[in-house]
Amino acid sequence: MNTRLDDKVAIVTGASRGIGLGIAERLVAEGAKVVITA
Repeated sequence: MNTRLDDKVAIVTGASRGIGLGIAERLVAEGAKVVITA
């Protein structure tokens, strides 16, 4: 199963720190383009 997120866009709210930041970092590591808000 391919779990790469290439060509996907994710929006993460509350990503300035904590769990939201960790999720945003993981999405980027998996290949997604990420839009974050504080």
